[in-house]
Amino acid sequence: MARRSLSLLLALVVAAVALAAAGSAKPPPKSPKSPPPTGVAPPPKAPTATGSGGAAATVDVLATHAAIQALREGRNAVDAAVIAAAVLGVTEPFSAGVGGGGFMVIRTATGNVTTIDHREAAPQAMQPDSFWENGRPLPFNDARFSGLSAGVPGTVEGWDEALRRYGTISLGEALRPAIQVAQQGFLVDQVFFDQTQQNVDWFDDIPSTAALYLDADGTPHDVGTLFRNPDLARLYMRIAKLGAKGFYKGPVAKAILDAVQRPPVGPGANHVWRPGVMSRFDLKRYEAPERAPTRVGYRGLDVYGMGPPSSGGSTVGEALNILEGFNLAAAGRTQALHLFLEASRFSFADRNAYLADSDYFDVPLAGLLSDAFAAERRALIDPLRAATSPVAPGNPHPHNAAASAAATTAGENTTHLTVSDRFGNVVSYTFTIESTGGNGIVVPGWGFLLNNELTDFNFDSLVHPNRVEGGKRPRSSMSPTIVLRGGQPLLALGSPGGSTIITTVLQLLVDRLDLGATLPQAIAAPRATQRNTASTLAEAAFLASPEASALVSQYGHRLAPTGEIGAATGIEFLAGGRVVAAAEPVRRGGGSAMVERSD
Repeated sequence: MARRSLSLLLALVVAAVALAAAGSAKPPPKSPKSPPPTGVAPPPKAPTATGSGGAAATVDVLATHAAIQALREGRNAVDAAVIAAAVLGVTEPFSAGVGGGGFMVIRTATGNVTTIDHREAAPQAMQPDSFWENGRPLPFNDARFSGLSAGVPGTVEGWDEALRRYGTISLGEALRPAIQVAQQGFLVDQVFFDQTQQNVDWFDDIPSTAALYLDADGTPHDVGTLFRNPDLARLYMRIAKLGAKGFYKGPVAKAILDAVQRPPVGPGANHVWRPGVMSRFDLKRYEAPERAPTRVGYRGLDVYGMGPPSSGGSTVGEALNILEGFNLAAAGRTQALHLFLEASRFSFADRNAYLADSDYFDVPLAGLLSDAFAAERRALIDPLRAATSPVAPGNPHPHNAAASAAATTAGENTTHLTVSDRFGNVVSYTFTIESTGGNGIVVPGWGFLLNNELTDFNFDSLVHPNRVEGGKRPRSSMSPTIVLRGGQPLLALGSPGGSTIITTVLQLLVDRLDLGATLPQAIAAPRATQRNTASTLAEAAFLASPEASALVSQYGHRLAPTGEIGAATGIEFLAGGRVVAAAEPVRRGGGSAMVERSD
């Protein structure tokens, strides 16, 4: 979580000092029997930081500080991103970790933009009707809290690939700060408590989960309790010693398969936990491929995102292409918000119809991102009146072959981090275990939750492009984004939030690039999300705004309340080598932003 007691963070400083002394050497991590480290606590949490050199922004002060320490030691942004992510696997266990997967967009110091896809994959034995019983699909919670919902985890392989291809340190070195945090512990805060509370009725079915996250009376650990995870520290040390194979082979792999195939349910369980079909072969064969990013031009800028199996890059890109035909800056904020919502509505219609794992379905990506298709969709938008959802998808296929190759160069809980370094490398990284708490199963003896990512398939359909199939990666909404101006970094940002990730990223870009907001202001602004549904969901602060009243009375929008939308982080690159890192000031308890050298 993002709000830790800094008195318990001493281990990070010691880990950083050890790394600095070692230089390029790769010493093994410390034994769990090592004496507790001592040192100076890191600075307090702040949602915005401005300065020079590298920068980092995450939802958690421990993770951000670990990244900044690495940058100050001369490590690059990829190193720092993996370091921060590993810490988040300890402190944000209900949102992300080694039991899940994600997408990383990287801009290298040489100017290349690439991505690493470590999305979870369905076991080979999965079929389109694997989530069906008695001729109908399972209810969501029955599908989620099961071995069936767990995809083959991709996070460890993704970290390893990122470091091997673009980092400067080993996976073992990257895990050292996280090992220290898992050993030393952190204080439970209100968000951690609340996220546990919402899962108690399932967590208490699984003894390994209950032992880690519940007190003896079956309630969540109290706010202020010191939380340690020695089993996760032991797992990280195994991976540090053996590399990714320490996760995908041997006792950890066996424990994962046992948990999936025979969910470790206690005798007093009050739910049915269905077995999954993941095999040793599924774990052994998992790969994290490097893929080309999506790219669209927007107001003279290059906007890079994540392609299939994520729908983030294509849907954000299509919406931007639609909006480029409107002068949002001259329209005024209310009409600009109307157009943002309408572009989202039409883009989501296309996303829902055409996006899936491109290894299994012929996604018309170039057509979806073409200017000609955007013009067709834009023509359907009334600048003064909201459409009625659901709107029908368009037909991008005629534009697919003719589209410029430049369109693609050669949970519901998630977390996002953004990191840059002094050398010009930039990382925008979103990763997840899907719903808050994943599938609810802590792998016995190893201290991490498994994902429920396979519920991201359209598992209620036997024919949808995003239907369940063996080996397939479910469609995602994760939208890690990097914006370049003249080939140089301008913005890097992203957010958690299930399918609202797409609209959150789009709203951030509109606020920052069109409506004159600073990056911190764009992140703090009230949000609304339109995903081709009858009503636009909006946060309370958005509903209370004068723009909301006008959207209803003048433009005919239907607004409905919802809770927090997203928990974004980002970095903006200013003139003269300066940077501003920004995180949420309030959402999810507030995030943490730091820079290598403060102003």
